[in-house]
Amino acid sequence: MSSKENNPVPLLALRDIIIFPQMVVPLFVGREKSVRALEEAERQKKPIMLAAQRDAKTHHPGPEDIFDVGTLGEVMQMMKLADGTVKVLVEGKKRAKIERFVETEEFFLVEVEELAEGAEMNAELKALMRSVQSSFESYVKLGKKISPEMIHQVNAIDDPFRLADAIIVHLNIKLDEKQDILETNSASERLEKIYTHMKSEIEILQVEKRIRTRVKKQMEKTQKEYYLNEQMRAIQKELGEKDDFRNEIQELEEKLKAKGMPEEAHKKTENEIRKLKMMSPMSAEATVVRNYVDWMLSLPWNEFSEEKLDLSEAEGILDEDHFGLFKVKERILEYLAVHKLVGKIKGPILCLVGPPGVGKTSLGKSIARSTGREFVRIALGGVRDEAEIRGHRRTYIGALPGKIIQSLKRAGKSNPVFLLDEVDKMSADFRGDPSSALLEVLDPEQNDTFGDHYLDVDYDLSRIMFITTANTISTIPRPLLDRMEVIQIAGYTELEKLQIAKKYLIPKACEKNGLKEENVHFEDDSILGMVRHYTREAGVRSLERTVSSVCRKVAVSIVKNGEDSTETITLENLDKFLGVRKFKYGQQESENVSGSATGLAWTELGGELLTIEVAIVHGKGRLIITGKLGDVMQESAQAAMMYVRSRATSLGLPKDFYSKVDIHIHVPEGAIPKDGPSAGVTMVTAIASALTGIPVDRNIAMTGEVTLRGRVLQIGGLKEKILAAHRGGITRVLIPKENEKDIEEIPTSVRENVEIISVAHVDEVLREALIVQDHEHFTELLEKRKRRYDDLFGQPAMDITTTSQLGQDVEEPDVVTH
Repeated sequence: MSSKENNPVPLLALRDIIIFPQMVVPLFVGREKSVRALEEAERQKKPIMLAAQRDAKTHHPGPEDIFDVGTLGEVMQMMKLADGTVKVLVEGKKRAKIERFVETEEFFLVEVEELAEGAEMNAELKALMRSVQSSFESYVKLGKKISPEMIHQVNAIDDPFRLADAIIVHLNIKLDEKQDILETNSASERLEKIYTHMKSEIEILQVEKRIRTRVKKQMEKTQKEYYLNEQMRAIQKELGEKDDFRNEIQELEEKLKAKGMPEEAHKKTENEIRKLKMMSPMSAEATVVRNYVDWMLSLPWNEFSEEKLDLSEAEGILDEDHFGLFKVKERILEYLAVHKLVGKIKGPILCLVGPPGVGKTSLGKSIARSTGREFVRIALGGVRDEAEIRGHRRTYIGALPGKIIQSLKRAGKSNPVFLLDEVDKMSADFRGDPSSALLEVLDPEQNDTFGDHYLDVDYDLSRIMFITTANTISTIPRPLLDRMEVIQIAGYTELEKLQIAKKYLIPKACEKNGLKEENVHFEDDSILGMVRHYTREAGVRSLERTVSSVCRKVAVSIVKNGEDSTETITLENLDKFLGVRKFKYGQQESENVSGSATGLAWTELGGELLTIEVAIVHGKGRLIITGKLGDVMQESAQAAMMYVRSRATSLGLPKDFYSKVDIHIHVPEGAIPKDGPSAGVTMVTAIASALTGIPVDRNIAMTGEVTLRGRVLQIGGLKEKILAAHRGGITRVLIPKENEKDIEEIPTSVRENVEIISVAHVDEVLREALIVQDHEHFTELLEKRKRRYDDLFGQPAMDITTTSQLGQDVEEPDVVTH
């Protein structure tokens, strides 16, 4: 008997699973048709046909790819996941057969016929059910993967179809065999097939059990043999291997005699060897002492590299590896010259400070090569444990010397070039402060008696040439900074980057990517194009990656067109290799505008152009400052505003102008924190320009701290700031007069292209920055200004004949001092 389902139902095509009646299964559904079928069943509160695919690998099955017989089920719970898939809990209800596919486009909609499951109970069927139940009990006990409670549940079933459906779920048989059982209508046939499969599985489980028992016995035997062998080995050591230990002690004593150790270290090691003689070789204490003696004998106590004192050769090596960096090279040559004259000299302690990618770390290797010394490097970034420098005391399990002593053992000499990388990025916690431990290491008056906690004797570090690197000195503790000779390394100019690319980066990239010299040719304009439009950095790290990117694309072309082909990289075809330009060369405004001035900022990555914008609106005298500015920069903005108020008369402003307007100062790129006083003159210029309506020269940039009386004070990082202005296409830069002494540090090629104007007072800044092109333009400005004043202040503007009057023929600022 069967009944036909009048209303079509959605079909869910299953992969690698057959669902039987009374079976509750969670499914993860990802195919669009399947998801829509589930949604339709959920929406219409209909049952859903659950039928398996003939081939699980078919991603878009058709009607011919799906078995005719399946299970009518019910969607119990459905939940959409973040990745678009659907997690659904379905329960099988009745077996059914697909009669016809009604819909196949959006989802499968089918007419089905329920398959009847009535069976006449007779003696033969009852006997078969008991046999199946008995076999299932044996299967559960052998497998140990099914809960024993299932035995009671299965034994309580008196319907043959339900019994078959309950057991088939737990059998480890193939998908086709499960489908065959699902399609079988006769209860006795279904149970016979299940009984056959179960007997086969029971035989396999019995074989597996025998194998497990045999392997367990074998393992117990192996463990017993291992235990007895270890006992025999221990007995043999007690009987005959004392002689081997005595030989090891004698060997250590001979090494100690041959080692030229300082007297204190010699006595300490001699006492430890004497103590080792009295110990059992198997004791834990003997292992600790033996490790200590090994460390003492492996250190290069009085072993030194023979230094190269040929200045010409050293200079040649330094120039071969690095372009520019004259101060560092000059300091190394000074050291070698003094060493040659004096004979013995304490190693210098240099601190190279500069933005990333300027060659600080690689410079250490070049210095080692030029002086003939070994080279060791310790990365201090993130180090927060004092024991990393001084080591652990031997009372701790697994104690070791600190990084200094470990590195000396690795170098094999006591006078290497020792690079302490990223010294500004150390931190401290409850385990101590490593920067405090470095105070002794980097003090020329103390490091000849450096004490490592593990060694517990003094070690002479005075012959080591220590070089530290940092991006900024602001995070280095002052006592530590006081012990080092700081050498500032500024960013490279465009011409320097051009030479570095031609001499170092391009040959290195070609070799790395398997290109020959004749395969690729970089024109100078293309290199400058990479510097200007694809990198924005003080160093050359991004430039190196950019050159490598071009070389990789050339390598693809060489492989396709043959090894003899050649690619010429020009400015015109550069975007073919690197894509759309990332940066605009020259960040100054496209036209002269009022209320916007260009300043100069210093960052750890080098100098940057900093635009400051000012807007004037009707208000009640509020000063609004935005752009994620620090406290110092906000105070600088307030000082700038106060100076403009004090100069209201000279700027042609009403004395109470500020009470009728709100002034908004904004520094773009608001997500980036900014601080420091050097933007003071830029803020004054932008505020004055916004209030007077006179535009600021877009080709001018400025830097300097401003006081309430208008003095322009000295700032730091001038070289980096001028380089940033040069990179940005700025042609004129205003600097504090007190910084004139720093102009010599700026490369000649930059000074030739950037006019540097020193100023002592803000009035000079305004005369240079605020521009009027001609008389007609000035008249137009005055008209706009009068209209603006009428609108903002409700009164006519005061007369200004020319911009040269700004700041002239006026009294002192309207501020009171005591």
